[in-house]
Amino acid sequence: MLGVVESAEMVAQLAQFGAAGLIALMWLVERRAAAGREARLEQAHTRLMEQREQLHALLEVISDNTRAMTALETTQRTLAAMVADMKSRGAA
Repeated sequence: MLGVVESAEMVAQLAQFGAAGLIALMWLVERRAAAGREARLEQAHTRLMEQREQLHALLEVISDNTRAMTALETTQRTLAAMVADMKSRGAA
């Protein structure tokens, strides 16, 4: 960014062109600011899209893990029931 002295000198130089020079200066400053905002928005959008893909992959892993844990629990319950059944038959 320009310092105060440099800005004042540039305004003074453009002032010799009258109102048209000042309008041109304001237009240039606005365009530069708009280009910076646009670049930041594009970067933010790119990051969001990358994070979206990562989040999707994470959710798939969580879903797969949940299915695996549910299957493991079902198997353990079945085995526990079989052991209990074997104990009750052996005691009888």
